Amino acid sequence: MQRLRQRALILQAVRNFFISREFLEVQTPVLVSTLAPEPYIEAIEVPLGKGDSLYLITSPELNLKRLLAKGFEHIFQITPAFRKNECGTKHLTEFTLLEWYSVYKDYVWLMECCEELLRNAAKVAGNWPVIEYGGMKIRLDRPFYRISVQEAFIQWAGWDPVANYDADRFDLDMVEKVEPHLLMNRPVFLYDYPAQCAALARRSSKDIRVAERVELYAGGLELANGFSELTDVKEQIQRFQEDMERMSAMGRRPYPWPAAFLNSLELLPDCAGMAMGVDRLVMLLTDARVIDEVVAFPFKGV
Repeated sequence: MQRLRQRALILQAVRNFFISREFLEVQTPVLVSTLAPEPYIEAIEVPLGKGDSLYLITSPELNLKRLLAKGFEHIFQITPAFRKNECGTKHLTEFTLLEWYSVYKDYVWLMECCEELLRNAAKVAGNWPVIEYGGMKIRLDRPFYRISVQEAFIQWAGWDPVANYDADRFDLDMVEKVEPHLLMNRPVFLYDYPAQCAALARRSSKDIRVAERVELYAGGLELANGFSELTDVKEQIQRFQEDMERMSAMGRRPYPWPAAFLNSLELLPDCAGMAMGVDRLVMLLTDARVIDEVVAFPFKGV
């Protein structure tokens, strides 16, 4: 009961944070006709009959960007999201996702925004300036640590994934060699991912081998994932085609082509966006080691 009370306060603090900065809270559909093709994230399909289906969102990202393309400048959403076959101490099939987007910003701004947001939420939860999580003390009153993926892998895994990318080795070493070192006494930003891990992030103008993607870690929890967003239609089409081919090779049926989103990219200004797991944020701020402890009705489901 105490954690659910703290969860309510944290959610209120998140909303106040964005509203005080003139962000508009929006609501986009939970059931959609298509999604961004993501080979390693599987959506839950909802049959409608007569062969038609919709999908429960894995993220509201595509529709939020369509709003930016229509002229909205600073928006955020707190929404249920769904991912098939995701369950465990840090995963739920249905979870709560915070996403925010702002035009004419980049991933450096996202990092600054995350620092302010986390500090504000911690103060409301009564954990300022030090969070105690899993026996570890994490300071929030100092600048969060920042390290590039290239630096992290050279230092802790002994090879350079930017110069010589290897997908299987990258995924394994990220989990076994890099992420254990991110258990620091302050939150950590891991940034500048190899271009092959760009997802919907744009390539860096300083080094096209990397993408302007950043992830936030704290206490061993991966909290947030953000991009300087890709706005090049041709490159996005190529990436989607490659991802759909990967899905097919894995035995998965690709989603319908996201034509409405791709058409909107012609009007999408430079922007940045971040997705943060609300349940994991509450875990961190209430010292909960299992995600079930921070939701009222945990459901593992499909």
